[in-house]
Amino acid sequence: MVNRDELQLIEETIASSSDGLGIEQLLRLLPFQIEKRALQRRLKSLREKNLILMKGEARSTRYYANIPEQTQDSKSIKSTEEPQSTIPLSEEGKAILALVSHPEIQKTPAGYVRSFLENYRPNSDSFLSKEEKQKLAEWGKTKDNEQPAGTYAREILNRLLIDLSWNSSRLEGNTYSLLDTELLIHNGKAPSNKSPMETQMILNHKEAIEFLVESSDEVGFNRYTFLNLHALLSNNLLPNPAASGRLRTFGVGIANSVFTPLGIPQLIEESFDLILAKVRQIENPFEQAFFLLVQLPYLQPFDDVNKRVSRLAANISLNRHNLAPLSFVDVPEQTYIKGMLGIYELNRIELFKDVFLWAYERSAMRYAAIRQSLGEPDPFRMKYREEIRAIVNQIVCNATEKENASEIVESEAKKLPEIDRSRFSEVVETELLELHEGNFVRYRIKPSEFSAWKKKWDF
Repeated sequence: MVNRDELQLIEETIASSSDGLGIEQLLRLLPFQIEKRALQRRLKSLREKNLILMKGEARSTRYYANIPEQTQDSKSIKSTEEPQSTIPLSEEGKAILALVSHPEIQKTPAGYVRSFLENYRPNSDSFLSKEEKQKLAEWGKTKDNEQPAGTYAREILNRLLIDLSWNSSRLEGNTYSLLDTELLIHNGKAPSNKSPMETQMILNHKEAIEFLVESSDEVGFNRYTFLNLHALLSNNLLPNPAASGRLRTFGVGIANSVFTPLGIPQLIEESFDLILAKVRQIENPFEQAFFLLVQLPYLQPFDDVNKRVSRLAANISLNRHNLAPLSFVDVPEQTYIKGMLGIYELNRIELFKDVFLWAYERSAMRYAAIRQSLGEPDPFRMKYREEIRAIVNQIVCNATEKENASEIVESEAKKLPEIDRSRFSEVVETELLELHEGNFVRYRIKPSEFSAWKKKWDF
């Protein structure tokens, strides 16, 4: 007897791709195991019910959702409801985004699948393809690749502290701006309109990053590093302070997901040790980084703060090889979350891998990685060049202090389309942080104005 849930999942997976899917693609994308012949029978059943369409023959056969003709109004309504991403996605990534965007009531509950970790064979299996690793290596190469481990990270530590602290916290819903983060990290001043929890989160990131960079010789894929990394990131943020730096001993749930993590303490500890053992064996630094970003949050070994630990731990291997760090520059919070849901609920990595590849390219560009197109103009900056110039000019010419600058930037950003506001704020704040005596003229600022602003800004 055919399982109705399976038929629904097959139909939904096909509907998630506007270009149709071949049977091999379907086998890869479906969130359950099924033999090819059994899938063919399910597809025949769906066709007989006129729920899907089949086009092509033999190996070129593709399956499509059988969508009734719609009025123009209904089409426009549907297009606004379809999940979208500002990150370019692969076909597999688009399909997973559609699946995880369904309401929870339509999803099948999922538990921790130990084989997802246990069946992974370091250096035989790989989440990243050979071509993807080559791209990452090109983006991440730095002039310090022959220097002692950690040289590059130490050289850019001041910038990395701000970028990684801000972006990692932002992905947790923290409302600090880039300027707020810089003011807190370098001047110790917390904005009055931010909660103590948000401030603590930023400060915890700062200490954890310093720990990784300044202790490059001691940190590694071992319990000492990961437990202490968790202790630093979770300091003063957990209901039970004793849980900082300790593995979880009770069951937890994941908000807005049908995934239930492993709940048996002994198995949590065994799986945690297995993650560390396997990542130590992986030879490629980018595969090491991505493996941790996938497996650590999936296990949820700590009471909370698991994703934060994975984001910072992903930089251990990059730091060791003096590669450009991963600071999650510009990564949209919702796309990151959806990518994690693909892992939690489906054990599918493709959407999250799209996020990882895009994020690393952006981060590498930020840290002047050697890349042929690095000098190409940024289309976003070109689009808003006049607005960026005007607000930087206003802040400098009025000798605005850091405390007030972020409010002005946020106010101006609200005048733009919602999709561009966050990026606009980051671009303007980055320009202000990198303004110096050799580049202020491009904002039509006089030397006397720059000098007066700089005195207040650095005070």
